[in-house]
Amino acid sequence: MADGLVIIPTFNEIENIEAIVKTVFDLKKDFHVLVVDDNSPDGTADCVIKLQKEFPENLFLEVRKEKAGLGTAYIHGFKWALKKGYEYIFEMDADFSHRPADLSRLHRACLNGADVAVGSRYKKGVNVVNWPLARILLSYGASFYVKIITGMKVHDPTAGFVCYKRKVLETINLDHVRFIGYAFQIEMKYRAYLKKFKIEEVSIIFTDRVNGKSKMNSAIIREAIFGVIAMKFRSIFFKKSF
Repeated sequence: MADGLVIIPTFNEIENIEAIVKTVFDLKKDFHVLVVDDNSPDGTADCVIKLQKEFPENLFLEVRKEKAGLGTAYIHGFKWALKKGYEYIFEMDADFSHRPADLSRLHRACLNGADVAVGSRYKKGVNVVNWPLARILLSYGASFYVKIITGMKVHDPTAGFVCYKRKVLETINLDHVRFIGYAFQIEMKYRAYLKKFKIEEVSIIFTDRVNGKSKMNSAIIREAIFGVIAMKFRSIFFKKSF
């Protein structure tokens, strides 16, 4: 059995899912893949079911009833991974904005002592391709804002390309994670930071999706901006439950 599981949350990713799964399985390092699909109307789950005939031992699928947010999809996947005994659990987008080849680099960082390895767009300058300037400024500014509020020394706290050691997810109370949008990525890193786990950033090149539509919207941005302050206060005044 592979020691690493790559969790890929999907909603309407029919244009990307087959290619991303096959690219992961073409890597030298043996990874398993779990697709957590939110009942995509475009047939993403049906495509994965067909692929399972080709990869019956490596590819898994969990279909949820409806679209319920990125964070809850990952929590669902984390719990599944822990039950199955994986030692290294990865988050990765379906749209090739994260290069599957970098999975091995995140894995290596954890083998070499990191508890959480973050695929970082901002560790060495700004390594983002095909984003408009306004979005780069928003993302980079949000990262700076999060560092100031939380005290984390993480250049890319909103990054969604991450490897967690099993012990990190076992220590964090996953049922207490509140954010469901992209702020979920901030909260998970912050909870690991408060638990004194070692977070290491691995510089990557992030390329905006070519196929499909971005899930970013104004509600997600508001959650990240205002939610971070609320999260900080909860961590101070409700330490036992955080």
